[in-house]
Amino acid sequence: MTDTRRNDQIKLMVLEGDGIGPEITAATLEVLQAVGERFDLDIGFTHLPIGLEGLRQHGTTVPPMIVDTAPDFDGIVLGPVDHFAYPPADQGGLNPSGELRKRLELFANIRPALSRPGFAPPCGCHVDLVVVRENTEGFYADRAMFQGSGEFMPTPDIAMSLRKITRTGCTRIAKAAFELALRRPRKKVTAVHKSNVLRMGDGLFLECTRAVAKDYPSVEYDEKLVDAVAALLIRDASMFDVIVTTNMFGDILSDQASELSGSLGLAASLNSGADTAVAQAQHGSAPDIAGKGIANPSSLIGSAAMLLGWIGERRNDPRLNEAAAFIDRALSAVIENPETRTPDLGGAIGTKAFTGHVANAIRTMSR
Repeated sequence: MTDTRRNDQIKLMVLEGDGIGPEITAATLEVLQAVGERFDLDIGFTHLPIGLEGLRQHGTTVPPMIVDTAPDFDGIVLGPVDHFAYPPADQGGLNPSGELRKRLELFANIRPALSRPGFAPPCGCHVDLVVVRENTEGFYADRAMFQGSGEFMPTPDIAMSLRKITRTGCTRIAKAAFELALRRPRKKVTAVHKSNVLRMGDGLFLECTRAVAKDYPSVEYDEKLVDAVAALLIRDASMFDVIVTTNMFGDILSDQASELSGSLGLAASLNSGADTAVAQAQHGSAPDIAGKGIANPSSLIGSAAMLLGWIGERRNDPRLNEAAAFIDRALSAVIENPETRTPDLGGAIGTKAFTGHVANAIRTMSR
């Protein structure tokens, strides 16, 4: 149901994460505060521990109150997590990303790849595409079983992995892709698969996607093998608009597309379901640069902008959609100038200085 409230506070849960998470989360909140002031938005933040801090305080990397209270919030801002540093799951070391996606039914991972003005993409062509990735099943071992793991070893020399593909999962991610395509100028969806090998799993995915496509006659639809898409992205990524695919293919292709469009450090990402959405940087926690003040916060800032847009659609409040677009404009303006880039983009300024430039652009740009 659409929420038409315009003046209620926007309540965001904030989960700082590990590594560079606290640094880029602080940067993201500074930008959200700036855009809140510019657009007269009341944005409230509630901080809860997750990851290593959750483990220290509550004995688990995903404390129960995070999932329990999620319905009380309009959205969640999640910093990167370092699940490789966690103890085993039975000792509290749960993967926060996977747990939130499963338990909050965040079935769609929306990952745009967009070339920024003045920052030449490595592929040599303009990139403006979105990967719509199924988020709750596929080859991921923690999402294949009701109980137990989707990976197991019958003998010390054999490892087996299960892949779960469901009609419900395929249909709802296909609908999300076509709905997104309707809002984009090109209105094109490409279904990416490997049905020549995974005949049943990807066969079901294509069956469901084709059925959904019939309900969207104004959207151009085609299908391509995943290995062909990996090559075509390098040759000319501009041929793609909205890519819809299963979990693991989407994870890999979205990282590739983001690097080709400029940098994984610029790659925004939104995990969304029917009732909840989580803004999450597409990259990891980068523990090697944690605390050095040089992390690029663009990915999480862009993800938070996507979250504002998602909330704006639910509330039918165009101010939030305008605010989201304004953040994106501010990021582009700062990244376009070589003197206001972080080291990963060939610049020399740190996280706080970069964030200050973005916030200042929000305060001074014309609407």
